[in-house]
Amino acid sequence: MKMRAISQDSLGGPEVLKLVEVGKPTPGPTEVLVRVAAAGLNPTDWKSRATGGLLGEDPPFVLGWDVAGVVESVGIGTTIHKPGDEVFGMLRYPQGHGAFAEYVTAPARHFAKKPENIDFVQAAAIPLAALTAWQALVDTAGLRSGQRVLVHAAAGGVGHFAVQIAKARGAYVIGTASAAKHDFVRGLGADELIDYRDTDFAEVVRDVDVVLETIGGDYGIRSLATLRPGGTIVSLTLSALDRALPEAAAELGVRSETMLVEPDHAALRALAALVAAGRLRAEVAAVLPLEDAAKAHELGETNRTTGKIVLTVPH
Repeated sequence: MKMRAISQDSLGGPEVLKLVEVGKPTPGPTEVLVRVAAAGLNPTDWKSRATGGLLGEDPPFVLGWDVAGVVESVGIGTTIHKPGDEVFGMLRYPQGHGAFAEYVTAPARHFAKKPENIDFVQAAAIPLAALTAWQALVDTAGLRSGQRVLVHAAAGGVGHFAVQIAKARGAYVIGTASAAKHDFVRGLGADELIDYRDTDFAEVVRDVDVVLETIGGDYGIRSLATLRPGGTIVSLTLSALDRALPEAAAELGVRSETMLVEPDHAALRALAALVAAGRLRAEVAAVLPLEDAAKAHELGETNRTTGKIVLTVPH
């Protein structure tokens, strides 16, 4: 059996992405086969396309980690999902990609039931970015009600989920974003906004408990000045300068953590509950068909979109 997928034979620009036919996967023990209805894009997709990603992989490969669709079949030992279930989830990062295809297989617990109040496009925009925000704020930083949080790039894919998750947990949220995006981020629940283009956040923000650092470069080091003693900075970037971050943080009496997102059934269910309650939503910037994956990558690489880009997968 064959299926359509977006693959590449070489590293490079969006033009290397091609619609091809590959073998349809079969679910192994405790796995599910999902008929993909929509697949979300993240910055790691275009970075991996150009460089081979965190693991330096050589093509050919099919990219994509965010999936929403319908369970087609299940492997032996699988009990939490049945054929016909509508699910959403994230393939293992970074080595489990393959969402830009008609079907994917993955461990059953990498998926959760799709909230009934959203469609597949919305669901596909959630997993990787929202799990990143949840695991950073809740699991790593231990965010509690009444604490103060600084979210960098608060209008971005991870940032706009982080604002909503922090508010849902009762935090006071400060976000950095361009002035044009302040209304959008305020609508997500941010209490205070800083235009990074004309204000140095490190000069005006103080006494925060948690910093979510999504940008890299010198943002991590500069963010240390905003933390109270005992606070936590969680960095999502692996840039060379960030290696100095733990040492500088320790000198100031704050904690520094660098995090990669993981598939997480319990967190997916928690996110789904927030979605069902109307407390979490994905901002979708654009929706394109699978065959237009190259256009989607071009759009994403402009860094001008607000929210997520999603590919739909017609069958």
